[in-house]
Order: sequence, then C-alpha cells, then structure tokens
Amino acid sequence: MTKPVIALRLTIEDPVPGVSYSLQDGKSTPVGPVVAGEGPLSFEVPVRVRPGLKLTGGFVRREGAERRFVYIAVGTQAGDRSSHWSRRAKIDIHDIPAGLLDDALAGIVLECRLPGRAKDKGPSCGTIMPLDGWRAVR
Repeated sequence: MTKPVIALRLTIEDPVPGVSYSLQDGKSTPVGPVVAGEGPLSFEVPVRVRPGLKLTGGFVRREGAERRFVYIAVGTQAGDRSSHWSRRAKIDIHDIPAGLLDDALAGIVLECRLPGRAKDKGPSCGTIMPLDGWRAVR
C-alpha cells in the first residue's frame, strides 16, 4: 500500500540576503538551492505518513525512535562553495499536532515560520523553533 504524502512548508522569515539556502536530503546533498533576497524564503517538503502518524521520506531524518526533523542547509552546505557561511538548521517535525496532520492528510499544506537570523546576525543554525508553531494554510 502506498503511504500518503503531505506537504510541509518551511518559511524563513528573515533570511540573510545573498546567502544560499536549500533543503538537505538524507545523504546531506543540497536540493533546490536558492539565494535569499530581501523577503521571506519558503521550501516545500514532501513527507510520507506511515501508520501511527510516523513521518518519513527523502528529507526526513531521525534520532531515536520518535524524533523526526528536516535540515535546511546554508552557504557551503547548500552548495555555494564561495560562501563564508557553512551552517544548517534543524526543524523538528515529530511534534506536529495530530489534528494538523489529519488536516494535511486531507490535502492542506502545513506551514511553520522560522527565524532567519542567529544571535551573531548570521543565518540561523542548530535546532530552531517555529516562531508561532505549525498552522494549516487554507
């Protein structure tokens, strides 16, 4: 049986202009790199849903039995060899509420807005938390 696929949208609210960002697949390969401009930057992530609402797919990483997350690569990790930035941001997806996953299974995109800047004013990195949680985009 085919596992259903949902769409997650990761929106970086204040990316560093001129810096490359991309999704990073399970083999740490940058996918779909883009150079940030002055506005928000979004990535659409296809995710498969297994029974028990377990999230899997080509962009989904795991730690232990429960934790699932997606990486956004920055600078050299996003494929820009000339960048002086080499970072990645980890976005947890295992804690998306079940009700929202039900919405996503019905075809609604789930989105989280992410901070774009770290304390050093460079691109956010490490585990970053959504600014206001996950929401269904209707």
